[in-house]
Amino acid sequence: MERGKMAEAESLESAAEHERILREIESTDTACIGPTLRSVYDGEEHGRFMEKLETRIRNHDREIEKMCNFHYQGFVDSITELLKVRGEAQKLKNQVTDTNRKLQQEGKELVIAMEELKQCRLQQRNISATVDKLMLCLPVLEMYSKLRDQMKTKRHYPALKTLEHLEHTYLPQVSHYRFCKVMVDNIPKLREEIKDVSMSDLKDFLESIRKHSDKIGETAMKQAQQQRNLDNIVLQQPRIGSKRKSKKDVYTIFDTEMENTSPKSEQDSGILDVEDEEDDEEVPGAQDLVDFSPVYRCLHIYSVLGARETFENYYRKQRRKQARLVLQPPSNMHETLDGYRKYFNQIVGFFVVEDHILHTTQGLVNRAYIDELWEMALSKTIAALRTHSSYCSDPNLVLDLKNLIVLFADTLQVYGFPVNQLFDMLLEIRDQYSETLLKKWAGIFRNILDSDNYSPIPVTSEDMYKKVVGQFPFQDTELEKQPFPKKFPFSEFVPKVYNQIKEFIYACLKFSEDLHLSSTEVDDMIRKSTNLLLTRTLSNSLQNVIKRKNIGLTELVQIIINTTHLEKSCKYLEEFITNITNVLPETVHTTKLYGTTTFKDARHAAEEEIYTNLNQKIDQFLQLADYDWMTGDLDNKASDYLIDLIAFLRSTFAVFTHLPVHLL
Repeated sequence: MERGKMAEAESLESAAEHERILREIESTDTACIGPTLRSVYDGEEHGRFMEKLETRIRNHDREIEKMCNFHYQGFVDSITELLKVRGEAQKLKNQVTDTNRKLQQEGKELVIAMEELKQCRLQQRNISATVDKLMLCLPVLEMYSKLRDQMKTKRHYPALKTLEHLEHTYLPQVSHYRFCKVMVDNIPKLREEIKDVSMSDLKDFLESIRKHSDKIGETAMKQAQQQRNLDNIVLQQPRIGSKRKSKKDVYTIFDTEMENTSPKSEQDSGILDVEDEEDDEEVPGAQDLVDFSPVYRCLHIYSVLGARETFENYYRKQRRKQARLVLQPPSNMHETLDGYRKYFNQIVGFFVVEDHILHTTQGLVNRAYIDELWEMALSKTIAALRTHSSYCSDPNLVLDLKNLIVLFADTLQVYGFPVNQLFDMLLEIRDQYSETLLKKWAGIFRNILDSDNYSPIPVTSEDMYKKVVGQFPFQDTELEKQPFPKKFPFSEFVPKVYNQIKEFIYACLKFSEDLHLSSTEVDDMIRKSTNLLLTRTLSNSLQNVIKRKNIGLTELVQIIINTTHLEKSCKYLEEFITNITNVLPETVHTTKLYGTTTFKDARHAAEEEIYTNLNQKIDQFLQLADYDWMTGDLDNKASDYLIDLIAFLRSTFAVFTHLPVHLL
């Protein structure tokens, strides 16, 4: 019984399990019933479960049938409606298809336009980005183009400034572009190019000023000459109306005296002959003749590049070389004044340029460098002048050289260069000038004495008389009272020699001009030179004439008379020197003229020569005579030889009657 109960309990339990499984199958998704069915097949109640399942299916079929029967009419109606809806749906489908087809056809252009719009928007974004990048790059390109233009037009210093802006301001903003990297790589090359080009311009400048330094110097010396002329005019204005005659007044009077009685001196060179030039002509300055911009540009460029010291050393080295070339005189410089003028022009041009550089640049050259160059130039110039001036034998050339040296010194003194050594050297040249004058006047005196007829000067009218008296200071009341024609006691060489002595004094005075000498120094120089002329040159000329073999007693007597009058004229020469130097003879240390001694010595030599000639003539007469010293015939009749000797002596002594009474 218990077994029955147990079987019944198991049967109830199995039925409940099967019911649970069926509910689970009904409520579970078909994809998830695999585990449920596995539990059925794993058990032993498979058949019973199938029966339960069949029963459940039948129950559901019956329920479905009931449901269908209950809802059949509604289902039919629904099917009918559905069939109607299908037709309408087909129409709608056709309409939708047609509409879609039309929409596709109509939208095709829109799609193309949209694609184009899309591309345009993309291009617009690209263009906008490109414009932004170009706006960033454009200043760089503009600066680079500006840099190339500046280099092309040789504006190197602005080009260097532009390069600095390009490197430090613009290129860092676009450094990631390839062309910027190329620019950055080219910047050192561009700097070197600017450096090389500016140095090339400097070399051209140095070569140009080397070639044109003589023109620069000539212009500077013209300016100094014009300034000196203005200073002279200002200095002479207060003297107008003064009773004391100026030196130029004396020159004018003396030139008038000499116009018809003495050979004219050669004209001066023209370096000081400013009357022939236009006074109103404006002379340009050195800065007007020379473009110094290459020096300034190169200096700024090397300063910016940090190579200023290199540039200064190069410039100074090249200018020292040019200075040595300028200071080397040509071998034939002494032949003409133009040789000296060109030499001085080049030196002045060189130092005018250096002075301009000194005052317009900061430290390119300094005063110590300029002074060093000037000391070298001064020593070489003085040495060259001493050498070449020693070859000059023409006093006019020496005088022109002196004027040129004075102008050279005055020009450089304007620019602040010390020139005392040049004026000291001029004092040396003054001695040489005196020697050349003495040689020239030796020839003049020789010509005068050789061409003289040693006869008293005859005058036939008052004009002729005044003319002679105007040439030579002679006063004789007895001669003035005599009627025309009449004769001066001296021959023509007296006024000629007297005037030539005055012209010699005048020539000495011309050399002393502008030497910054005092009146006493000028007076002393003139008197010493005049004494040399009288005691050496004129004395030798007179002695040579007196010692000539063929000179006659008449000539010797006339020389005695002439030297007597020249001796008297020495006081007038003293007055002449006093007038032109404004130094009174009573001044301490004033040198006296030795003319009286010179003429006395010449007169004594002439007297000795007369005495010697007379003795020789008497000896000749006695030697030629054939006397019979043993004759006894005395008929109180003189020998013919003695008669001839007495006649000769009578005619000879008649010549002495022309001598002044105090000389007889």
